Amino acid sequence: MSRADQLTKMVKTISTSIADVEAAAIVDNDGLLMASSLPQEMENDSVAAMSAAMLGMSERIVSELRRGNFEVVMLRGSDGYVFIARCGPEAVLTLLANSKAKLGLVFLEAARAAKEIARIVA
Repeated sequence: MSRADQLTKMVKTISTSIADVEAAAIVDNDGLLMASSLPQEMENDSVAAMSAAMLGMSERIVSELRRGNFEVVMLRGSDGYVFIARCGPEAVLTLLANSKAKLGLVFLEAARAAKEIARIVA
């Protein structure tokens, strides 16, 4: 199975197997979409670009405040959550979860998925 096929399978699995996660995307460091299960009404390129921008900002904040290496950031909106998790040095995982999401479970599963994605893209 090709790397692209593995990543596509991974985002579909994440979106269907993690409770309350509605969509997932894997983006490279330059903001290029590698795989996604985003809803049709969302613009893939915009999500990828925003994920890369948030990654860059998050890494700088963690570095400037001497908190080690960036791992994950969560944004909360009135209608749900956005999780952005580092997947090794090459990629980032973006998850969209509804407002009823069990945050501990999403963080745990995001960390597991990020490790697997890092293995695939390495």
